[in-house]
Amino acid sequence: MALLGALTLILIAVSVSLGPLLYAASYSTIDFAKATAPPSWQHPLGTNPLGQDQLARLLLGGRISIAVGVAAMLVSIAVGTLIGSLAGFCGGAIDTGLMRLTDLFLSLPQLPLLLLIIYLFRDWVRRWIGPELGIFGLMIAVIGGLSWMPTARLVRAGFLAVKAQNFVQAARSLGAHPLRIVWRHILPNVISPVIVAATLGVGNAIITESTLSFLGIGFPPDVPTWGRMLFDAQNYIVSAPYLVVFPGLAIFLTVLSVNYVGDGLRDALDVRSR
Repeated sequence: MALLGALTLILIAVSVSLGPLLYAASYSTIDFAKATAPPSWQHPLGTNPLGQDQLARLLLGGRISIAVGVAAMLVSIAVGTLIGSLAGFCGGAIDTGLMRLTDLFLSLPQLPLLLLIIYLFRDWVRRWIGPELGIFGLMIAVIGGLSWMPTARLVRAGFLAVKAQNFVQAARSLGAHPLRIVWRHILPNVISPVIVAATLGVGNAIITESTLSFLGIGFPPDVPTWGRMLFDAQNYIVSAPYLVVFPGLAIFLTVLSVNYVGDGLRDALDVRSR
């Protein structure tokens, strides 16, 4: 399943990377005469209510959705690993303070808070950074900044378990620098749950971005994302179901493939399984 997921993910990544360059149809050209046209040779996935080619929009929207997912995951993993490492290795008051901060973030309702932050700051970032780049950066910061808590707890638990092992105590008694102990001896033994959290983070970030776009507060209407395509198609589920099926299938296959790849990487990189 991991190999199948990897092949599917590679196929999706290559399609969204090279597809907009190879597929000649425009994603933004409006043609009301072809509105909600069914799939055909000219438009393999049909057209939306504005007559825009759905395949072109799906390929371009995949770039944005996957980029948001990967970037938000990197932010989440970096923050969670840093906080979990400090809490697990230092202990004492630092551990207590960081874990109470983690509990505070865990107690916040994520989706309402996401909606509130984006609603409050989207006009400001659009004005100062740009309508597309500003929303892109805001989504990455908000999604990544509100999803690091499970990673922090996993890393902290791994640090607490590993730092009590004899080989860590031996390295400390030999005078090894704390950074070397963390980087060389402890972190490789806790990397497995971090990898799993990273893969799950990509899937969750893609779903979160799609949810925000579906609610109409994500990217501008002229920027296609998979969630935005679902938002535009919600009134045509009965008359033109293909408008919903293909973006939903793209989200489903991407998230499922990422999760299978994560399971495979966990088994391959787990030092204890060797």
